[in-house]
Amino acid sequence: MPNTRADGFQVYDARSIALHWVTALLVIGQWLGAHAIDWFPRGPLRVDARSVHILIGLLLSGIVVIRLMWRLTHAERPAPSGPKAIRALAPVVHWALYALVIAVLIAGVVNTVVRGDSFFGLFKLPGYHPENKLLRGQVESIHETLANVLLIVAGTHALAAALHGWLWRERVLGRMIPALRPEKNGRA
Repeated sequence: MPNTRADGFQVYDARSIALHWVTALLVIGQWLGAHAIDWFPRGPLRVDARSVHILIGLLLSGIVVIRLMWRLTHAERPAPSGPKAIRALAPVVHWALYALVIAVLIAGVVNTVVRGDSFFGLFKLPGYHPENKLLRGQVESIHETLANVLLIVAGTHALAAALHGWLWRERVLGRMIPALRPEKNGRA
């Protein structure tokens, strides 16, 4: 049974909300950070920028594992709302987002292994085939493409949540953003 207030409004539990927003912020930060890496000149600054990207990727990996474990064992989710087709699509999109985050993270690990990246200049990971520019380019392209697809799907997900409020006058954003919840007495 999902978390339901006395007035019948269903909300996500606090841990699910926190994990959702931490994941969203880390994904956006990673995407922006990846584009900023090449702003740095080759050398220690670029190594540090890439190392920060790798470190945040590791943090995101841990968050995703915790989030999946929570979702599968404890989290209680409100029922999807909107037209029947949208209700059927909602769980598909949520699982697609999980799959895309995991795919981006795996591609990032493969990218790091193929490149043989240095980690803050402290140690260098042994590269699988760092001199093979074609392989490096292909792996980097896969990682980048998956990240772009993830952002498109996540953006569509956010837009769909907003449309619930604008088009169908539902307050689904209040399920994930406590400040947007209707007052407990039923008034908006």
